[in-house]
Amino acid sequence: MRRRIAAMMGSMIGTIMLTAVASGAAPESGINTPQASVTIGAITYRAPRFIQHATPQSSPRRAAASADAAAPTLDISTHSFRGSDDILPLWTFNIKGSRDGDHHIGAIVGHSPFDGSGNDHVKALLVPLIIHTHTVATGIDTSTFVMSTAAGDTNTDASAADNRCLTAPNNVPVSLVRQSPILTPTHFVLGGQDFGTTQYIDAFQRASFSQVLGNRVNDYHLLLDPIRVMDPVVIDVPVNEGLAITDPNFFAAFGFSICAPLQLVNIGWFDSFVQGTVIPKLQSQGLEPGQLPIFVSYEAAWPVADVTNILNCCAVGYHNETGVPVVTQTYAVADFDRTQFFVGPAAGLDTEVLAHEVGEWANDPLGDNLTAPWGHTGQVSGCQANLEVGDPLSGTDIPAITMPNGFTYHLQELAFFSWFFGAPSVGINGWFSDNGTFLTDAGPNCN
Repeated sequence: MRRRIAAMMGSMIGTIMLTAVASGAAPESGINTPQASVTIGAITYRAPRFIQHATPQSSPRRAAASADAAAPTLDISTHSFRGSDDILPLWTFNIKGSRDGDHHIGAIVGHSPFDGSGNDHVKALLVPLIIHTHTVATGIDTSTFVMSTAAGDTNTDASAADNRCLTAPNNVPVSLVRQSPILTPTHFVLGGQDFGTTQYIDAFQRASFSQVLGNRVNDYHLLLDPIRVMDPVVIDVPVNEGLAITDPNFFAAFGFSICAPLQLVNIGWFDSFVQGTVIPKLQSQGLEPGQLPIFVSYEAAWPVADVTNILNCCAVGYHNETGVPVVTQTYAVADFDRTQFFVGPAAGLDTEVLAHEVGEWANDPLGDNLTAPWGHTGQVSGCQANLEVGDPLSGTDIPAITMPNGFTYHLQELAFFSWFFGAPSVGINGWFSDNGTFLTDAGPNCN
């Protein structure tokens, strides 16, 4: 698929002027996150509570929509490519960014909002993980943050009922993920505009291009559908690649407790196992490159190096691809967290991480959509130069949503397409994120 995409991008010669029709009416900032020792498309980092408390986010300022505003004009060309079981539906873009005056190309899942209305459906496979670790933490040095360990077996199971950190009847993690606004039709109003009953990422994509779509906004969709919940996959972690914190009071010296256990698995080993063993097994069961497998852990996160050093903690999710150069399989990984170990919602991150990763998969499926450099926001303490819509707002959520099952879900706010490439915004209300936290673009190139 990457070869096909390269050919698609190579055919985008020159640019055309398109006028969008205006519609009617983390780890937190400042945390230096470690770098993964493996090549992974995009990682969601979150800070343990004792390393740094959350940097308070300013309340979203509401930008008033103006029916009389001039329609934004972009220097952009796009082309859509229909998907099938063996390739994702994709649209390519070549945009001259106003932030730097340079051209940037990339590919986004679905079809171009500049091309018209229509529905794109991507089949999703929801894969719960059972993770076995064989080492337990017995203590922690409060000056070095290195944990002492001993032999001991611990299991977490995203497909099983848990009454320690969850409450019946909402006590099966994978069922809660399936019933979340990311995968279940939910009524969304973003920026004062009613996007109807749909999935979160579909509503976000339509809000990001609201002024392009105009009165076609309700006829444009990118949906994960159908969704199949798979049998759980067992991950048996080598002794030196993972550990479990089983004592709820393990962090008492730092002034808080957790809902245990919390498992930590080296992300390098884990992703190699997913690519080399798990995905081939799923392919033997019918997984196709045009589908999205979503791997869900429960109370398990991924340090980026030595698992005994808590300063290496933690990636809580990521999206990636494998199969280069012939056929590319994209996939997403997310922890459904209720440990209360990470900075974030009091009861745990729940689906905040998955919202981040599925949003980034949709907008940067291969992890190589380059932008002008940006940074110093969300989980990014330095500079990045890619179209990762979750990273700039890690730790900032839209208002929590209580679903018919009675569970309250947290969904991360995401940055619009226009934030990365520059004003004018083609998003709802002229905003640059879906809850109005960003009212201007990323600004001058980061350095």
